[in-house]
Amino acid sequence: MAKPSLRATSQGVEMAGQALTRMGLTQARLAEQVGCSRQPITNFFKGEAISQAIFMQICERLGLDWQAIAGLAAPISRAPNPPAAPPPTVTQPSLDALVQTLRRQVYPSIRERCDTMRVLDMSHPVAVNDIYASVNILEQISGRRYRRVEELLHSCDASDFERLGLGAIAEERMPALDAVKTYRKLIILGKPGAGKTTFLKHLAIQCNEGKFESDYVPIFITLKDFAEAEDEPSLLGYIADCYPSIETVNLNLVDSFHQLFAAGKALLLLDGLDEVRGEDHQRVIKEIRAFSECFRQNQFIITCRIASWDYVFEKFTEVEVADFDWDQIEAFASKWFSQKSVKSAQFLRQLNQRPRLKQLATSPLLLTLICLAFEESCGFPSSRSELYKEGIDALLKKWDAKRGIQRDQVYKNLSHLRKKDLLSYLALITFKGRDLFFKESVAERHIADYICNLSEVDAAPEALQIDSEVILRSIEAQHGLLIERAKGIYSFSHLTFHEFFVAREIAINSLALEQALRELANHGADKRWREVILLTTEMLRDASLLLLPLKQTIDQLLADSPRLQQFLQEVSDRATAPEFTLFKPAAARAFCFDIDFDIDENRAVALALDKTVNLLVCASFLTRMMEDLSLAEAIAVAQAYDAQANAGAQLIAAGSANAVMLIAIQIALDSGSLDTPARQTLKTLWQRLKGHAADDDDTVREVADQAREVAKRRHHIGQDWHFTPSEKTRLKHYYTTTLLLVECLNSDGCMLSPQLRQSLQASLFLPLP
Repeated sequence: MAKPSLRATSQGVEMAGQALTRMGLTQARLAEQVGCSRQPITNFFKGEAISQAIFMQICERLGLDWQAIAGLAAPISRAPNPPAAPPPTVTQPSLDALVQTLRRQVYPSIRERCDTMRVLDMSHPVAVNDIYASVNILEQISGRRYRRVEELLHSCDASDFERLGLGAIAEERMPALDAVKTYRKLIILGKPGAGKTTFLKHLAIQCNEGKFESDYVPIFITLKDFAEAEDEPSLLGYIADCYPSIETVNLNLVDSFHQLFAAGKALLLLDGLDEVRGEDHQRVIKEIRAFSECFRQNQFIITCRIASWDYVFEKFTEVEVADFDWDQIEAFASKWFSQKSVKSAQFLRQLNQRPRLKQLATSPLLLTLICLAFEESCGFPSSRSELYKEGIDALLKKWDAKRGIQRDQVYKNLSHLRKKDLLSYLALITFKGRDLFFKESVAERHIADYICNLSEVDAAPEALQIDSEVILRSIEAQHGLLIERAKGIYSFSHLTFHEFFVAREIAINSLALEQALRELANHGADKRWREVILLTTEMLRDASLLLLPLKQTIDQLLADSPRLQQFLQEVSDRATAPEFTLFKPAAARAFCFDIDFDIDENRAVALALDKTVNLLVCASFLTRMMEDLSLAEAIAVAQAYDAQANAGAQLIAAGSANAVMLIAIQIALDSGSLDTPARQTLKTLWQRLKGHAADDDDTVREVADQAREVAKRRHHIGQDWHFTPSEKTRLKHYYTTTLLLVECLNSDGCMLSPQLRQSLQASLFLPLP
């Protein structure tokens, strides 16, 4: 005869789970107390039939009415999780003693868990407080706003492509600590590497040290570890297991924490919900929800990647971590380099001169990578593509792989190479269409077009649509390389990454490479394509395939104008004068090309070709400021200055034309050859430089620019051609495209024979034969 059996109703299973949580038990421990194997316990919580005797014992251990759980009695009220049995009453003095006891006992564990971190390719861990920079948050989640593409473009200044930083779209921010103080239950969302874990660890340390919520006990839980803990413990049981050395009087471990949580004296920091495996998600969500409802008086903070958040915690407020601003970058760098031979001021100065890198630095993870790269070589590599590739690899594979995190199967089944190819394919299509922001449906359509040709892919339209939706969300959630800027509108997370993937698609995946490179070279005068051309140059095994067509593009800009060809001839003739024999011919021509124009006050082309052109920059200024001083005589003055100056203070060692201008002002003031108005003007400018080094900070640039304006008004060197506005525009395009070619040639990543490199340099700023 079969033994009688019972099964729990769905409501009964839920209530039993809540009771298990309150009592801090695991299913394994419950099995031990009941005196049975694990299987009946598992079946009970699945709502499957088990022995009536064991069923009744389980309910008894959980303090539940077995008839109600089996649905044999009237339905039970579903009031919010009342304890099975009230915990022992704790008076205020004993509660204070319990809090302080638990604080003392968790102190070493919190330090062990939260005091240090190690990311990417760090050779050793670093203290969190040694790199922590204050975090800001957005109270309105960016991906939930309803905004049009035109609004997004307007907010990030698309009219100036060189300064367009997609990560810098302005939103109102508030300090994250203010949000923590304002909201007792908080969910902090953010992109991968946005600093969520670092902030949570910082809070745990601050509380542990008594600097924040000193009468609370900090509890830091990595949710991935909790989800994968043996025997699937309750959250209360898992917390108790984390601190096995707790010493309390007359209370067992679970009761100690139960009393603490019941009194609302815990700061619960639950990190990385997105890192929980898919099969564990619902269980963990249910556990957190039940725990936070049962012990609602405590303070809860949960972190999760923003694109992974599809849940609702009714009592929680959701905020988003904001990108770093410049003040935060400065604060981070100051801490990072404080104990190193490389100084933060040097790092920040060079970073400020590289707008694309500066964009990436708004991500704390990528800022860490940039600091590591700078520290290794005391400077940034001139090969952009290698550094950008490191950043992409950090987001695409290293960030998860080094922490043993597995993600969605649909996207994971694309190899690392295929993921890059997919992003490259999407990047080129949208970039050609001038779509820095694109609709979700557009992205999904391009993704579907790409994956439909892969093996083991269901090519049915409905299946492709579903897969493309999952892949788009996965790219955002797992890697943060695409992000939702507003409801249904996406972009690459950084313009730099968009450009990198465009260059990669052209250099690596073009079916007709030479034709693709000729088309790319035609964009040489379009500053929107400038970075793409630089990156493509570095990715090519033979850069001549792009640079020779680029030189042809430059020549064609002035080819149909006899007047402008005549001007180039005059520039060439002028550069052969005796005073220019010290300098490389192409550098001299570059200087003479812009000798009286406002194309480039920094003389970037000439200085990129020959650093000794710093002497010409100084001499040009002296000639304009001092009456009856020829350019040859002014060059001799500059050389005399260098002959007596220390090596690091010489003109030829100056890092920029602005630094040269400071020395030139000093030489002019010391010369005694200035008339009174000129001396007074320069003296006033010189006074503004007190406390400023020759580095290119804002004050130095302003003073240098004002000194140039004074010099231009005083004396004229070149012949006045009276160019029309159209001619000036063509000359500017000619110059800036030539500058692009020179930067490509000077890049560490440019693979080109020495003979061809020299030939291209020697052909610059010459009229057509």
